[in-house]
Amino acid sequence: MTSPLLDGLSDAQRASVIAIGRIEDYAAGTRLFDEDGDADRCWLLISGHVVVDVHLGTRGSVPLQSVGPGEPLGWSWLIPPYRWHFGAETAAPTRALVLDAERLRALLESDEALGFRFSQGLLGALANRLLATRLRLLDLYRDPA
Repeated sequence: MTSPLLDGLSDAQRASVIAIGRIEDYAAGTRLFDEDGDADRCWLLISGHVVVDVHLGTRGSVPLQSVGPGEPLGWSWLIPPYRWHFGAETAAPTRALVLDAERLRALLESDEALGFRFSQGLLGALANRLLATRLRLLDLYRDPA
């Protein structure tokens, strides 16, 4: 399994992360989480695509970006109060390594080097997502005049 979150880890660190996860398959159209729900897991996508969305009042849920193979999905599990900031739904049949947030936090806290490397990978993915979200929101709120 290749992922920016796992690629920077040693073989032993990668194995310890994978060991606390489980592979799950989802049909297209499966809702994975909603804004303000309990952020109790994260996903490393193996195949398929997931659309991350945000609820914008009368507009309803608006897609912000697509997450694909090798990418992590979910970061709210890392920061208290562990609530989702966005929603997510599969756009195609999707397979992912699902990691329990409590076990993952404990693992990252028990091994500082692993925690640092994993956090670097997660922050890199988050930075890319924030840029994509910014561009998407600028597009959504662009003045047509």
